[in-house]
Amino acid sequence: MGNHQQLNDRSLQLLKTLVERYINDGQPVGSRALSKDSDLQLSPATIRNVMADLEDLGLISSPHTSAGRVPTVSGYRLFVDSLLTVKRLQNKELENLTQRLINPLNESDDILGTASKLLSDVSQMAGVVTLPKRESVNLRHIEFLPLSNNRVLVIFVTAEQEVHNKIIQPSKEFSLSELQHAANYLNSIYSGKSLASVRQAVLNEMEQAQQQLNQQMLDAISMAQLAFNSSSENDDYVLSGETNLMGFSELSDMDRLKQLFDAFSQKRGVIHLLDQCLEADGVQIFIGEESGYSAFEQCSLVTSPYSVNDEVVGVLGVIGPTRMAYEKIIPYVDVTAKLLGAALNSKS
Repeated sequence: MGNHQQLNDRSLQLLKTLVERYINDGQPVGSRALSKDSDLQLSPATIRNVMADLEDLGLISSPHTSAGRVPTVSGYRLFVDSLLTVKRLQNKELENLTQRLINPLNESDDILGTASKLLSDVSQMAGVVTLPKRESVNLRHIEFLPLSNNRVLVIFVTAEQEVHNKIIQPSKEFSLSELQHAANYLNSIYSGKSLASVRQAVLNEMEQAQQQLNQQMLDAISMAQLAFNSSSENDDYVLSGETNLMGFSELSDMDRLKQLFDAFSQKRGVIHLLDQCLEADGVQIFIGEESGYSAFEQCSLVTSPYSVNDEVVGVLGVIGPTRMAYEKIIPYVDVTAKLLGAALNSKS
């Protein structure tokens, strides 16, 4: 990124104008079009020189069929990080989002679908919302029941009265009374804590407590470790409006679309990508190949985490072409994440 320090205000202003024009009309931008732009007040010769510099720095490139230039991923990145003027949502837009999401008739499962559809509608692209991570629910009670072949059925009840079952395979055989001891011990320490914090505490105990704990407690902790081992099987998300992506010329190549829709249906890569956004503070943007995911090379992903009771539980966002109106999409994603958190909070 060091090259970008060389850019003066004039070059940056020209890059900003070029990116905005390209986002707006999807056509490569020529020096003639830019020289007519009164804000720049530069001669055509100066504009050509500046464009040559921007191209040397890898910020714009020329598609072979045209005399104009288009932004590269680096060009978009510089634009998004340094040159973008994010537009605040108008009151009417805000009211519309609030009404559709914080609606007393909404059932919790459906709120996620509504949020996904909402993002798709306002962006005219694809909206995606990951389901809240199960770790964010609180443990109320755990039981262990012996099965054949050393296997153990784990039953844990959450504070929301949901019952989850899981079969684990401890390294040794346990009697019913040993399993009851283990459950009593775990319930006495961890009841009321979130599954995520239970998992963390269990790991810490394993490391610290080898010396102080008796064998029974160690057994209980190792069982808990198996029981709360993060399983990615339940990771999932709600996607809306993916067919909108077929309307963008840069994504309409059949092979590219097929790759994209395969990625959506397999989910793993997309989930992995969205999981990276859980750690982010506020809106995060992946442009083109920054996602590290070949199906998304022509796409950008604008995401924001959402929280329940101040704990981040999921991510939502918009997937569209790299040529998207970032200044509009960013506030939509940001506000929708806050509203979804508020809607889920009011239910919990």
